[in-house]
Amino acid sequence: MAEPLFDRVAIIGVGLIGSSIARAARKAGLARTIAAADQDASVRERVAALGLADEVFERSGEAAAEADLVIVCTPVGVCGPVAAEIGPRLKPGAILSDVGSVKGAVVRDMAPHVPAHAHFVPAHPIAGTEDSGPDAGFAELFDGRWAILTPLESADPAAVAALRAFWEGAGARVDTMTVEHHDLVFAIVSHVPHLIAYNIVGTAADLEEVTQSEVIKYSASGFRDFTRIAASDPTMWRDVFLNNRDAVLQMLGRFVEDLTALQRAIRWGEGDKLFELFTRTREIRRSIIEQGQDTAAPDFGRRNAPSAGDHGAISPPGP
Repeated sequence: MAEPLFDRVAIIGVGLIGSSIARAARKAGLARTIAAADQDASVRERVAALGLADEVFERSGEAAAEADLVIVCTPVGVCGPVAAEIGPRLKPGAILSDVGSVKGAVVRDMAPHVPAHAHFVPAHPIAGTEDSGPDAGFAELFDGRWAILTPLESADPAAVAALRAFWEGAGARVDTMTVEHHDLVFAIVSHVPHLIAYNIVGTAADLEEVTQSEVIKYSASGFRDFTRIAASDPTMWRDVFLNNRDAVLQMLGRFVEDLTALQRAIRWGEGDKLFELFTRTREIRRSIIEQGQDTAAPDFGRRNAPSAGDHGAISPPGP
């Protein structure tokens, strides 16, 4: 059996993403020892009961001590305080990373706490479900999914390569982006779609009384997809929008402009414009399937059991 990539990996925050990382690392033999930390006592109990980690701690710093790789899997809004606790406990050569879907705020809040003798390599695995907690995770969550690394200009190439190898070992495909480009890209492919889903489902909820429950009773597959996205962790998404507000507002402004144009086309019966848009968006869907980011299998909201392809196609990976 091959030697593990890391002797000790610490996972801070053991929800869906953290528990999935632990499971994937265990399955692939990526770490000799897995340490985990979570402030929630009930989560720690489940982590121990499920055997997700060899050592379980309440304090992040205790889990991070002597770790070769520390991955922060908490909501983006608390990454700074967590890094402040972890920083003094990082050993020379240790790699500190995260899983947040916002990178600018993470770098701003975490980087100042990373000592010169350690390496900070932010990351974002693009995988997730609407479920949360240690029981929701599974080792195959990252299989075939993208993990984006956003190393800073001063990043050590060996540390970046080691983190890349870890995510590849967990089953992910790995790419790199600058922090700024990442936040702009994911504002449109993840953050704004979630905001739209929350808004549509909220509007439907307001209409529920008026329509005497027909909104839920007759909900079509399109609306059901929105409700799945809108069921994502509220704390995580609150932090995402507040910490990527500039990029989100920029993309939201563009979306509102395009929506206004679509509204105008409908009002004036401009069928050619509608057909052109729908044809173009259909090609985008086909491209996503060709890239392996989703399947063309029929859905209709009637799956009996989820498959690996059902997890994370739209919902983000982590905080």
